[in-house]
Amino acid sequence: MRTWMGLIAFLAMAAGHAQVSLRPLKDSWQFRQVGTKEWHPAKVPGVVHTDLMAAGLIPDPYRNFNVDSVQWVHERTWIYRTSIQLTRADLNARQLDLIFEGLDTYADITVNGSMVLRTDNMFRLWEVPLKGLVHEGSNAVEVTFHDPVSKGAEARARYGITLPADSDPSGAAPFVRKAAYQFGWDFAPRLLTCGIWRPVWLRVAEGVGPFSVKVQERWLEEQVELTLTPHWEEAPSAERTRALAWSVRWNGQEVKRVPWSRNAEKNKSITIRVDGSDKWWPKGAGTQTVHRLEVDVVGPGGVLSHWERPIGFRSVVLDRTKDSVGEAFRFLVNGRPIFMRGCNLVPPDMFLPRAGDSAWVDLVRHMCDAHMNMVRVWSGGVYPPEAFFHACDTAGILVWQDLMFGYMVPAGDSTFLSTALVEVAEQVDRISAHPSLALFCGNNELDVAWSNWGWQDRYGLHGADSTKAWTDHLRFFHQTLREATAPVPYTPTSPLSNWGNAAGLRSGDLHYWGVWHADSTFDSFAGNVGRFVSEYGFQSYPDSISLAKYIDPGQLHLGSLALAFRQRSYRTDRPIRERIKGELGLEPTTLGAFLNASQEVQALAYAHAIAAHAAARPRCMGTLLWQLNEPWPGPSWSVLGYGGHRKTAFEVVRNAYLGIQRTEQTR
Repeated sequence: MRTWMGLIAFLAMAAGHAQVSLRPLKDSWQFRQVGTKEWHPAKVPGVVHTDLMAAGLIPDPYRNFNVDSVQWVHERTWIYRTSIQLTRADLNARQLDLIFEGLDTYADITVNGSMVLRTDNMFRLWEVPLKGLVHEGSNAVEVTFHDPVSKGAEARARYGITLPADSDPSGAAPFVRKAAYQFGWDFAPRLLTCGIWRPVWLRVAEGVGPFSVKVQERWLEEQVELTLTPHWEEAPSAERTRALAWSVRWNGQEVKRVPWSRNAEKNKSITIRVDGSDKWWPKGAGTQTVHRLEVDVVGPGGVLSHWERPIGFRSVVLDRTKDSVGEAFRFLVNGRPIFMRGCNLVPPDMFLPRAGDSAWVDLVRHMCDAHMNMVRVWSGGVYPPEAFFHACDTAGILVWQDLMFGYMVPAGDSTFLSTALVEVAEQVDRISAHPSLALFCGNNELDVAWSNWGWQDRYGLHGADSTKAWTDHLRFFHQTLREATAPVPYTPTSPLSNWGNAAGLRSGDLHYWGVWHADSTFDSFAGNVGRFVSEYGFQSYPDSISLAKYIDPGQLHLGSLALAFRQRSYRTDRPIRERIKGELGLEPTTLGAFLNASQEVQALAYAHAIAAHAAARPRCMGTLLWQLNEPWPGPSWSVLGYGGHRKTAFEVVRNAYLGIQRTEQTR
């Protein structure tokens, strides 16, 4: 398995570094449905829905009721194909590999008609060694995608137990390593994509080949000793390493050059010392200094192989000390307790390649404008791209990174476990390199759900089935993933405490949903402040201009079927109407008045909640509203509508967080 950081380093290499090259394979792709003959142009990265739209074969699922008319798409089998042109020099290279950054999800890959790989995980990097499979000239590559629901059903039969899947009527979602929100959620429709959703590369490596580096820090007062340990999947031969050297650069300047030793033991590590006095801080608490560490293997002809990563000197500790109240939940950054003001993040689109990396960076810009210092990346989506983490590094936004387990999982199944652990290893390797990372979290709400949501009766989980499901769950989330994410702070689930009882307010983080799910008034926020409130929220609608892009004029009125179709919450619009009447004293009779009032009452909800959480400092040390954004145009708890337009609540949150930041700076 090649590490993600290794691939990222290759992407950073200049074209002149001829010994390791990555060639993007994004042009000349085609696709068709199995059972048909006509090929259509495909966009890579992309998904089948956007390709079908571009070909005029399906309508835009975001318009009117169209999402229901495209449910057949995931049930079909789809083939993507391209050709790779190779030279004699390519064939003579030391390594020749096809790299897929992301395949969604079950895919069979053939090269020149030979089956070379079957994939089963949307979140993993996949590599295909091409040596012995290809020839000079044109080489055919085909990727065939299968229905994730039928594959999930096969995995469920193998596991022998039906696991809870409240948002997925098929019950397949817990068994599929795919973005959970695509199976349908209370803020998103059911749109199960497939396709080559991340870039594809041809890697040609000569000489010493690609490598990665493990970095260990040891503090010596204001100096930091960095021990760099290189790693190859395939170590270079002694003949190839003659006359080579290591070159280590710090912020663009070479700080050490070490001749290559034929004694393998001496090549195991390189040590440098750098100034660590300029630390990385979250937004509002100090500067965000990010250094660049680079390691090259250098030969007579120049750089043969390259690796790099960002370095930010900071310490982050999740403090869960027992105290007179119960158990704390606070983040200590560089030894200082920081009150976290932020949000929860969901994917920016149902069709992720359409949004691209720029949409993720735009979300960080909105966070920065709102004076946030933390974002929780929710477990029902996807792991964000590198561009997102680089933006968080620069902006001072700490990242609470959920691992992508939005459902209970068949952790006792060896097939599932093997692919899930590779996924986690790759993502931990990639994400933990960033100074913005604060926490890995195992799952969203699964522990409180098992104990409080009646799943055992609803899904027939009794006796041996119940014991097996829960035992597998505890081993995976409370032990296996803790070990896999070390030494980064880790919590097995969020929340650790359940709302609706006094005990839940005294320990751990809390998702407070008395407002919205239990018809509580906004005043209840003040009486339900946990040690760290990591979810709370209230819905609003987008503005009429946004809705008009997706709903026909004849349906743009109160009570229309198209408007009701947008609402994905089981509570319908009733909580919005009741709070508009109760908090604002209004009963809107026109669509425009209702939309505006929904945004006003949402803003009032967030003002109440944030004020209550801030007033409870230092007992409460964080407030993360649900949610910043939404993946399609409809009513949701977001303060940003689909596409990034700011709702009324955004400015209210911005001013509230600025006030907190200023008071924190004076403490």
